[in-house]
Amino acid sequence: MKVIKTIAEARALRRQLTGSLGFVPTMGYLHEGHLTLVRHSRAENRHTAVSIFVNPTQFSPKEDYQSYPRDEARDLAMLEAERTDFVFMPSEEEIYPRAFSTWVEVTRITDRLEGAVRPGHFRGVATVVNKLFNIIEPTRAYFGQKDAQQVTVIQRMAADLNMNLQVVVAPTVREPDGLAMSSRNVYLTPAGRKAAPVLFRSLQLAREMWAKGEKDAGRLRQAVTAHIEAEPLARLDYVSVADTETLEELSVIDRPALVSLAVKLGKPRLMDNILLG
Repeated sequence: MKVIKTIAEARALRRQLTGSLGFVPTMGYLHEGHLTLVRHSRAENRHTAVSIFVNPTQFSPKEDYQSYPRDEARDLAMLEAERTDFVFMPSEEEIYPRAFSTWVEVTRITDRLEGAVRPGHFRGVATVVNKLFNIIEPTRAYFGQKDAQQVTVIQRMAADLNMNLQVVVAPTVREPDGLAMSSRNVYLTPAGRKAAPVLFRSLQLAREMWAKGEKDAGRLRQAVTAHIEAEPLARLDYVSVADTETLEELSVIDRPALVSLAVKLGKPRLMDNILLG
């Protein structure tokens, strides 16, 4: 496994590769969800690349950029065990040199949900993913369904800018009790970790109601909200039942729908979602 630190090195290595290249962009502190994406890539491509870069431009000044969990040695050992071909680990200065002044913005679908709560977040995401795609030039890029709005933004960007790659979305990987795997789960206190499965249980409740014939999106939102609010540690940011492509809120579930939520459990803020239909 090669570890590459500069754009020039990454491009030189890319020129040497023949056949398909799968790419898994990450911010490090890897878990089983990331490794599952690596395995998907290895199964579908001749080569697999992973990036590790904690992207400062997707964090607001009040968010956890400086304290975001990092463990380079641990991450590299995990990727070596998965037989990753190369890892791109650039510095902040490599990605954002002093004169940097160009941004990628996906509109409309970024006005809602996380975009409404975290202004500028998706501008940072779209810009860094665009840059990584240009540097790595993958055949396929792999993302997890847990970050559903991010996936929708990246799919929209790739389509709108006629990018010559396939965006592959893999199902959310969960702990045995249903908690979606996330690097930020490390922030949970023991009490918070015990309470955290309430997110998935509330989404399962929505799925059960829908499976029994409930089409009123408002009733699903009410049921999920009540279930979350019954947990004393939980502070609900939002519950959404939205069109999977536009992310516009639905009143009636008459098409594929994304049920998503964001919940604070003390310091950490956790997100989760399910697809209906």
